[in-house]
Amino acid sequence: MSRLAIPAREDAPAAAQPLLAAVEKQLGVVPNLFRLVATSPAALEGYLGLNAALGRTLDVKTRERIAITVAQANGCDYCLSAHSYVGLNLAKIDDAEITLNRAGHSGDAKADAAIVFARQVLAARGKVNDADIAAVRLAGFSEAQVIEIVASVALNVLTNYINNVAETDIDFPVVLTAQAA
Repeated sequence: MSRLAIPAREDAPAAAQPLLAAVEKQLGVVPNLFRLVATSPAALEGYLGLNAALGRTLDVKTRERIAITVAQANGCDYCLSAHSYVGLNLAKIDDAEITLNRAGHSGDAKADAAIVFARQVLAARGKVNDADIAAVRLAGFSEAQVIEIVASVALNVLTNYINNVAETDIDFPVVLTAQAA
């Protein structure tokens, strides 16, 4: 059971209602994470804004691969479950690729560079070295995309930490970080 209350959609603060309506329109449901974050309309607005902006830059497969890698590294079962589901069903990433993503890699060379860089950003708390940046550039990522990868890592750390603090009830098919990938 979640350690922080997850309000029913209709019980969320009034300021969060239009944001939750937009989530429901896009996803068809309002997952527990969004209802939990809705207890702070400001936090929900910030999360949704950055998420939407990154959705216009990095492709869905890259975003989901990074999310899976970061969730695994941070031990976030909620996010690993959610992004494994979205990866399989929306981004059309296969099980073998998700297994590689959980290990911080990809079967695709360009995607691997992004994921390895994202994992290094996370592990080094942003203090990557010149070789890390050179490798992601060599794979074909622009400087803007390097920033977007860092922003994607940060966005996923935010949700990982919220879910780890709250122990959010998982409302997706459960995938546990403690289980072998």
